[in-house]
Amino acid sequence: MPPRSAHEEYPTWVGFVFIFNLIVGTGALALPSAFSHAGWILGSLAIVVLAFMSYVTVTFVIETMACANAVHNWKRLQFIKRDRVIEYDEDSNVESLVDRPEVSDSDDDAEHDRLVDDQLTDASIEQTPLNIMYCRKTYYTLSSKIELGEMANMFFGRTQRFLFYFCLAVYLYGDLSIYSAAVAKSLRDVACAHNHRANATDDDDGTERCWQDGLLTRLDVYRLCLVAFVTVLGPFTFFNVQKTKYLQLLTVLFRWLAFSVMISIAIHRLLAPVDSTALPITPKRADIAGIPYLIGTCIYSFMCHHSLPSLLTPIANKGRLKALVSLDYVLIGGFYLALALTGIFAFADIKDLYTLNFVPSADQTNGMLKAVEYFLALFPVFTLSASFPIVAITLRNNLQTLFLDAAQLEAYNFFLRRVFFPLLAILPPLVVCYFTESVSNLVGFTGCYAGTGIQYLIPVALVLSARRTCDNMIGRGIVNEFHSPFKGTVWPMLVIGWTVACLVLVTIDLVI
Repeated sequence: MPPRSAHEEYPTWVGFVFIFNLIVGTGALALPSAFSHAGWILGSLAIVVLAFMSYVTVTFVIETMACANAVHNWKRLQFIKRDRVIEYDEDSNVESLVDRPEVSDSDDDAEHDRLVDDQLTDASIEQTPLNIMYCRKTYYTLSSKIELGEMANMFFGRTQRFLFYFCLAVYLYGDLSIYSAAVAKSLRDVACAHNHRANATDDDDGTERCWQDGLLTRLDVYRLCLVAFVTVLGPFTFFNVQKTKYLQLLTVLFRWLAFSVMISIAIHRLLAPVDSTALPITPKRADIAGIPYLIGTCIYSFMCHHSLPSLLTPIANKGRLKALVSLDYVLIGGFYLALALTGIFAFADIKDLYTLNFVPSADQTNGMLKAVEYFLALFPVFTLSASFPIVAITLRNNLQTLFLDAAQLEAYNFFLRRVFFPLLAILPPLVVCYFTESVSNLVGFTGCYAGTGIQYLIPVALVLSARRTCDNMIGRGIVNEFHSPFKGTVWPMLVIGWTVACLVLVTIDLVI
């Protein structure tokens, strides 16, 4: 693997922003509604606990990334050892790789030596005219981007790998369903805005007319918007989407602007003079029955684990990585609390998609405010439409890995590779969302059942297997500077216990 060039790296603060933007996404829009069900005291405590548990498993993923790099570097060194004699210098605590005396002058051997030297350079080995020094500390690095799937192939057995890809596929299906429902619901509410009821609730069955003189109900318009959305963006799943950098940057700007405006409007409503004729807003303090609803939403809202290799590997200065991730989680937890607390005290009824609380009403006469409300109501359409093709293509590739032999992918027929799996990726979310428009239920189900696998169980299984593999292969004398501060087996077992508790609570809530 060629060394990473300087222009592919970015400074620490850019990595900080990327992690923040990755975590703060669709889940944040469903969080205020779930927060209101649990109550502001119990909800605040739940957000803090769930943020901490997510942070613990993030450190597990980072440690596993370093272990995967160590295994990769160790195997490179074994390749070198076939043609080099290793001498260990105790004074300098390094291994010296010295050429064997039997060196052929043939062109083939000269070419082989050149390839070996390339491998040495790639493994960050400093070469001198007489010997090649390999510092033991370079085993554990984050220099090579090794994705979660590659780590699963490296540290898991066949059954574990199947479960990994299955769990990831279910999570991505949930993602696409949430995106589809959120976009269709936003478009429907904007289209029906002039007939929008201020006291409409999420329990509305959709039988109300979208337009007073029209024939279509709100549910009909929702389904039409859903089909139109999937029809427009679904075909991208049959291809590969590249060069989305500027599109992603644009969505980041939209996201920051939208969340800032929503918090500002909520604060303005709180500080506005109280109308003596209006009933005071008194949100719940604590409601145990709302905790299962909040658990799945929070797990989904703190999800970033599957994308950490792509985000962290390009950071130039990795010495401050632990502080970077810690600060990100502290700020995101504070941001979620600010969004949820201002929302439940400013609005008597929180929609399952928070942006729907800002849909323009029929009596809105302020043009500037009306434009802002339209922007907020359509915010999910802008951002989720940009992400939908990328998630769909990722799901398509994971389904192919789950059911086909990746090493012989081209041996399968054209229909199976290029038609069947793209359709398998986009049609199930379409069917699910056709019969339900509840974003909160989709977020809760995806976050709890698939999210606990991605955020809790897989990181625990990976870090335990990676620690065991590196201890056997490299030894315990070499310290992994990227190790998790949550060492031993107590913390992984605690995470597993927490996972079981979350699953039991949510399942009991669904059954009852």
